[in-house]
Amino acid sequence: MRALVQRVTRASVTVAGEAVASIGPGLLVLLGVGHDDDEVVADRLADKVRALRVFEDGAGRMNDALGDREVLVVSQFTLLGDTRRGNRPSFVAAARPEHAEPLYERFRARLGAQSGVFGAHMQVESVNDGPVTLLLEGG
Repeated sequence: MRALVQRVTRASVTVAGEAVASIGPGLLVLLGVGHDDDEVVADRLADKVRALRVFEDGAGRMNDALGDREVLVVSQFTLLGDTRRGNRPSFVAAARPEHAEPLYERFRARLGAQSGVFGAHMQVESVNDGPVTLLLEGG
């Protein structure tokens, strides 16, 4: 499982011209699920995201965790793309939708996050804050 985590001032998802989710200050998480991922990995990674100390404390240091801020999770199988051979990514490491969607939903629910539409062609907008962007793998 891979997660690209961005600290944002706002983020939103639109599908077929319709806004489906939006958040204010918080985290935008693009989540890719692999074949070997399971509930334990999903829970561990969600807990890691919640505990990341990427928000500024009273002294202006990145020392605060998510707290009451919002989260938006978007399915992103392309995070598992492999470009080591040529210029066309291979997505064989990405889990099939019937395996990935329940884990995506479990991850999202554990964070109490809003979400995009699993498997849909989405337009994702974000205003990265900092910018702060982290790539997390596994759990």
